[in-house]
Amino acid sequence: MRIGILTGGGDCPGLNAAIRAVVRHGYEIGASVFGFRDGWRGVMEGVADELTRDDVGGILPRGGTILGTSGTQPFRTPDGVERVREAIDVHQLDGFIAIGGEGTMRACAAMPDVAVVGVPKTIDNDVRGTDHSIGFQTAVQVATDLIDRLYSTAESHQRVMVCEVMGRSAGWIGLEAGLAGGANVILLPEHPFDIELVARRVKQRMLEDRRFSIVVVSEGATPLPGTMDVPDYALDANGWPRLGGIGGLVARQLGERIGVESRITVLGHVQRGGSPNAFDRVLATRLGIAALEEAANGGWGSMVGMIGQQVVRTPIAEVAASLRTVPDASWHLPEVLCD
Repeated sequence: MRIGILTGGGDCPGLNAAIRAVVRHGYEIGASVFGFRDGWRGVMEGVADELTRDDVGGILPRGGTILGTSGTQPFRTPDGVERVREAIDVHQLDGFIAIGGEGTMRACAAMPDVAVVGVPKTIDNDVRGTDHSIGFQTAVQVATDLIDRLYSTAESHQRVMVCEVMGRSAGWIGLEAGLAGGANVILLPEHPFDIELVARRVKQRMLEDRRFSIVVVSEGATPLPGTMDVPDYALDANGWPRLGGIGGLVARQLGERIGVESRITVLGHVQRGGSPNAFDRVLATRLGIAALEEAANGGWGSMVGMIGQQVVRTPIAEVAASLRTVPDASWHLPEVLCD
């Protein structure tokens, strides 16, 4: 068996652990694994090398991906799908293992005649068919650690500290890191917020002699219509808005409305970088092995994920149909989540 492997979309901790698992398990079952550079772009350009055990030695704790990545999607590229088919013929592949987020899964679903097994990775944790995507738990821990640091300086200076975390359409990082870090208000993309309600909450804390507050804002959080002006974001190559800045707007509004010093910290790409934690290393290893087993058994057109402690298989078309977002009743908390 000859398998191509690629990492698509944004980087995150744990990608190398998944690559390592596929290559090492490939040796055990007699499969050759070819690593394509820079996601689907490398597939279309035919840039690949056979990966050996030496190539993946020592990469388990490394962040990022030794294969490189890109957001290129073949179905958005002229002759892209045809070039993917050509890569299969040239390298005599049985199919691909595609490690990626919702964009990568959409690309796989758009090529139903291309043999693919998907592996979910994204710090946003917005891929259906799994409780956890590779990289999410590490990102939550990074965000929680930084919120802890903001807590002490906010308390010392009696400030409102607004922390903007990643999360374009799904607020899982904001929700879990905010709860773990003891945030007083959490604003998520799924729940449009009223800035007046947020200001009222912070002011009430001040009246109770709790003279500081931590506000966690997902980058995709939006105010209720007519309550606050927001910028028109520029679009990237795939038509997604380039988010960032909502935290600064919230901090400014709070400062003006309640007359308290408010500071903004944008965590940005530090949430993507660095070594994966133990959870993501184990998750990536289990899903990498499961993906190769799925390919060996002819389970093309599926994605392997983790529900509870069980590895499960979900059709990629079903995964790509919608995002895994924070439901209305999640944690039984209101739109503006408070301590």
